[in-house]
Amino acid sequence: MYSFDSRIRYSETDSNAILTLEALIDYFQDCSTFQTQDGPATMEYLRKQGIAWVLNSWQIEIGRLPRLCEEVTIGTIPYMLKGPLGLRNFFMKTKDGEMLAVANSVWTLFDFKKGAPTRVTKEIVEAYPLEDKLDMVYEDRKITIPEGVSYKAEEIVVRKNHLDTNNHVNNGQYIRMAIDSLGQQAQKVISMRAEYKKQALLGDVLYPVVISSNIGDNKVYTVSLQDSKGLGVCTVQLKMD
Repeated sequence: MYSFDSRIRYSETDSNAILTLEALIDYFQDCSTFQTQDGPATMEYLRKQGIAWVLNSWQIEIGRLPRLCEEVTIGTIPYMLKGPLGLRNFFMKTKDGEMLAVANSVWTLFDFKKGAPTRVTKEIVEAYPLEDKLDMVYEDRKITIPEGVSYKAEEIVVRKNHLDTNNHVNNGQYIRMAIDSLGQQAQKVISMRAEYKKQALLGDVLYPVVISSNIGDNKVYTVSLQDSKGLGVCTVQLKMD
């Protein structure tokens, strides 16, 4: 397990001084990046090899999101490395041990020179000691578009602030786009799933299609972010309290 401590900043909170969902995802991504940069399979190493980890899916279960100035611990647990795949958990908890959120993620190691997935290297195996996965309900990484009332939200132009170091739209930015597409319907999110299907680049236009449905007493919004041909780029599913 790799972890670091932090304190919730004003810049990470919403109008109610509560950590935003995309800020939670940023914390999780930062945690795995910190572990990566401790070596030996650093981002510089990966870049020299022409390879990078590409995120396939997120599943995040939220007990509650912390408030401004709360002290928290963020951790990650790699639990499987096999072929081109890497699976890892994340968590955020208070300094008193209250588990605030847990997550599962699926990654593929991609060789950009060959344009295909590639097997993990010795350095990567050394960088990520494996441990037992967290106790949580694990959903399928693929999201089925449910039946329900649907509508098209305002199109989104990919701008520089959406990009990461690979010049692709950052994983957390897709979640922000999906939430923004809900407008006033966005409520308290208690779980989130995301399936990444292709990369969006600077200047691309994304067309959100929002489908509302129910699971038990919970309202669920499934947002399909599509390209100009109607093909899915990223699907985000948000379950509300």
